[in-house]
Amino acid sequence: MFFKILMMTVFIAVTIYIGFYARKSARDVDGFVLGGRKVGPWLSAFAYGTTYFSAVVFVGYAGQFGWKYGMAVIWIGLGNAFIGSLLAWYVLGARTRAMTHHLRAQTMPEFFGARFSSPALRIAAAAIIFIFLIPYTASVYNGLSRLFDMAFGVPYEWCVIVMAVLTCVYVVMGGYMATAINDVVQGCVMLFGIVAVIVAVLANYGGFMQAMLTLSQVPSDPGMPAMQGAYVSIFGTDLLSLAGVFVLTSLGAWGMPQMVQKFYAIKSSDAIKRGAIISTLFALVIAGGCYFLGGFGRLAAWPPNSLAVNNIEYTVAGLPVYDSVIPAMLKDMPDLLMGLLVVLVLSASMSTLSALVLTSSSTLTLDFLKGKYIREMNVKGQIVSIRLLIVVFVFISTVIALIQYNSPSTFIAQLMAISWGALAGSFLAPFLYGLYWQRTTTASVWACFVFAIGLVCGNTLLGYVISPINAGALAMLAGLVIVPLVSWLTPHLDAERTSALFKESYLNLHDTKIDAD
Repeated sequence: MFFKILMMTVFIAVTIYIGFYARKSARDVDGFVLGGRKVGPWLSAFAYGTTYFSAVVFVGYAGQFGWKYGMAVIWIGLGNAFIGSLLAWYVLGARTRAMTHHLRAQTMPEFFGARFSSPALRIAAAAIIFIFLIPYTASVYNGLSRLFDMAFGVPYEWCVIVMAVLTCVYVVMGGYMATAINDVVQGCVMLFGIVAVIVAVLANYGGFMQAMLTLSQVPSDPGMPAMQGAYVSIFGTDLLSLAGVFVLTSLGAWGMPQMVQKFYAIKSSDAIKRGAIISTLFALVIAGGCYFLGGFGRLAAWPPNSLAVNNIEYTVAGLPVYDSVIPAMLKDMPDLLMGLLVVLVLSASMSTLSALVLTSSSTLTLDFLKGKYIREMNVKGQIVSIRLLIVVFVFISTVIALIQYNSPSTFIAQLMAISWGALAGSFLAPFLYGLYWQRTTTASVWACFVFAIGLVCGNTLLGYVISPINAGALAMLAGLVIVPLVSWLTPHLDAERTSALFKESYLNLHDTKIDAD
């Protein structure tokens, strides 16, 4: 317990110090929200990666999909690395930086409003972000709570409150730069921690080959194909569902505002090229490692007559509580390693949470309050508003997380799927086409918003006609068809203005630096 408390104390002290140190860069709106658009490749890459992967992945997704698909779950980690990271940086990075800089856009709704000359579109996008980031935030809290309870015996409520307060302190003080610098520290903890945890878990199961041999003896669940060695097969027991998770978690990163915003802030095209490599390597270790570990989840309850099965929680219907799988695998780890694990998951969770609250509060201030409800809002007023809304957003999401904790039927993965499905389903296609295709119309963006929100919310209200994950993946893929189809059928924007916008935005696309002033 001494080592656990010591590691937690050091972590908290470093986090708060960084927030205090970064406060000088948060004196104006651009500095507070985007770090003055002068963020280098290492900070940007770690900010992207740590925002991408949180306790949701480590506890929720790795536990649930490792249990369902076995070692085939590694495909998800590879997709996150090469599609969600590498391809996203190369396809979106330079163009996002160039066009948002030219449009003076600091948020995704601001981009939509300026790109498509539609204040209403900007307000709608801001509302979607504020509403649908909340369930994602709740899932981040829930993932952390189980490991804290296991390591310290601390009640869930206190875990949530401490994490919320700590995140509030350093984000309110230092804004984007505080989160970016903390992301590097937290990312290094995550890299070292995931490797150490994997080594320890495999050693506990007799080494890699013995663990694979034992996993190959686990029969597939009733209703699944009767395969020999189902959970060590290359495509698992349900390829279609696996593909849905692959699309949601990999392609979905392209449309998440807190992820795309990292490209707004990076200082140069050259930094984007280096950041892409760093981010991809980070994702390979973290996402690949998390899902690799989750692939052995069945061993936490195998063989059935062993004491280990008591570590897994089950619902009344006899289904495993997937969020308990990873904690069950780690329950008997040495105290020192358990302390490192808790700091690892706290790092992953706080980096994601800080990005979420900063994105939501800046969006609400700049795209909803400023100019519409508060006509005259100076720079100081905007920063004060963003800081206050950070506190409000954290408070709301904390309350929802506490309420949701008493609803065991909703797992972490489902909460994240609803959030990612609505946000990426709404934004991915309009943002991508908006960067590359001049003929993208305002009506096509509205059509994509309506379809994605309607599908995800309708599916949820009807009790999940299809899984939230497949609904989210469908919303994203459908948007890639809806936007060009509606654009061809609806009136185009002013061709002269749009052509000039593209020409001026991308004139200096490959310059090493764009003056932030």
